[in-house]
Amino acid sequence: MAGPLDELRSACALVAERAEHVRIEPERTPAYVGTLPIDMSSDETDDDARLTEGTREELAAFWLTLDAINFGSGWFPTLRKRDGRSGHFTIATAVREQFEAHGPWSAPALAEIDAGPVADALGQDRDHELMALFAHSLRDLGRHVASEYDGRFAAVVDDAGSSAVALVETLQGWDSFADCSRYDRMEIPFLKRAQLVSADLARAGVAAFRDLDQLTMFADNLVPHVLRLDGLLTYDPGLVERIERGELIEHGSREEVEIRACALHTVALIAAERAGAIEADIDAVLWRRGQEPRYKAVPRHRSRCTAY
Repeated sequence: MAGPLDELRSACALVAERAEHVRIEPERTPAYVGTLPIDMSSDETDDDARLTEGTREELAAFWLTLDAINFGSGWFPTLRKRDGRSGHFTIATAVREQFEAHGPWSAPALAEIDAGPVADALGQDRDHELMALFAHSLRDLGRHVASEYDGRFAAVVDDAGSSAVALVETLQGWDSFADCSRYDRMEIPFLKRAQLVSADLARAGVAAFRDLDQLTMFADNLVPHVLRLDGLLTYDPGLVERIERGELIEHGSREEVEIRACALHTVALIAAERAGAIEADIDAVLWRRGQEPRYKAVPRHRSRCTAY
């Protein structure tokens, strides 16, 4: 029986065939692989934005909590950012500081949290729309961990055994990690954050998953942007104009689904060009590349959603 990630790969391949607004340039893939680091699994994550010390339970709580609110890029231009920090790193650093200063939020505390304390912890305005969405996601996370795992975050990981895919399948049914779009009559379970938390937990040493190679790219708005500027994706000129003038691209629209699906399929094509390459590692390399000034200088698509 096909799992959600098999369904995702197949659906994205079909979207790539039918796409009207985004085109993959497959002939450029072989040469592009040579521009990627040989050791794509090396971890260069910003230490200021992650918890690096603590018990296994504390680290599990950190990554599940952070990835439950690892969305909102469509609102990032409206956030109060730290000097020199992106929206993502502003939020992630604030969560790390919360954990270091006060310890993890307990599952029961998350189950009752509202926008005010979330905004205070993150250094944002209490009435910002994104804070209410963050609080909703954190409440869902807290309720699941409290009621199904006796309040233990590490138990969520342990319940998946040695399978990242099993953890994704568990989180797929939680509002806090939901991420499914439609294209024509197809369901496309992108599950960006459910997959990302599996990779993050493995990189943090909280989990020893045997099937990380089954994860796909974590479909967001930065990796497609990198692939476009690097020449592997071509957008319809009208779509480029809308993006560059800062127009929001509706989440779930054909354009937005095509951007995410074609990027995901492109990363799969890149992985196929190098023996042993893992799509999640390629995603990490491209995401880090997207932090460079030459990519930051060009607007990328923005959608206001809880997917990414």
